[in-house]
Amino acid sequence: MPYTPELLEELNILIRFDLVTNQQGLKVHTQTADVKVISATRRLYDKGLVTQPDGGYLTSLGRNALDHAHAALALLTEGSAHVATTPKHEVKISA
Repeated sequence: MPYTPELLEELNILIRFDLVTNQQGLKVHTQTADVKVISATRRLYDKGLVTQPDGGYLTSLGRNALDHAHAALALLTEGSAHVATTPKHEVKISA
């Protein structure tokens, strides 16, 4: 299944959250934000990834999704230089 524009919008919202702390959330201002951002944030809320329809904080599921989103983004933007040579059935990520 390919990434849809809606999923990409959700991923773009997720990666705005801070990886270091759970004490920082996001607030999407419904009167000034782009409609796509508002909709994506609402979908994240409906999926249980954030605590409020307009952002709030990540849930534990949202934190897990954020970790995976950042890992995928790093692999795709930094290339395969960080992927160790391993058998095809086992891929290791090196720091």
